[in-house]
Amino acid sequence: MLQYAEQGCLLTNFPIVDEVLDIHASELGPDRTAYHNHVYRVANLSVAIAEDAVFDPKKIAIAAVFHDLGIWTNKTFDYIAPSVALARKYLATRGMADWIPEIEAMIADHHKVTSSRANSHSLVESFRRADWIDVTFGLRRFGLPRPFIAAVSAAWPDAGFHRRLAELTIDRWRKHPLSPLPMVKW
Repeated sequence: MLQYAEQGCLLTNFPIVDEVLDIHASELGPDRTAYHNHVYRVANLSVAIAEDAVFDPKKIAIAAVFHDLGIWTNKTFDYIAPSVALARKYLATRGMADWIPEIEAMIADHHKVTSSRANSHSLVESFRRADWIDVTFGLRRFGLPRPFIAAVSAAWPDAGFHRRLAELTIDRWRKHPLSPLPMVKW
């Protein structure tokens, strides 16, 4: 864990996040603030978990802003593939195609229940852990101090994000009872 979490530092400005969210503001609609805050929570938690050698806030910000975006752009709860496609297009059009495999893995594995195939010190694994921390309201902490997780949550309040996930889960379960959580992998 970085000194970052122990010192309580928070990264409060990810221009890439705001740029992408502005592009997709109409699709996000009233969920924009909730998703914005989730993205910032996951990005900060991921930075806190990442080892110094692999810490890259720009990669984390890109993965964070796209990781769930397919929910709104494609109006689906089976959103991993659409989210990956959005990130891939974004990276390719900005001359960052060499980042595609790692960002794609970060998005594809962020709901994996068990550790990512990547080693535990990779951005893929730190991102997976960060999303689990946020989705579970800090019940899974992966070694991060509770006060740090609370500070992240206070800086970027839920704003209805978890309620929206619950609504989407119930709707998906009603329509697809044999596949209620298609994004979860073992």
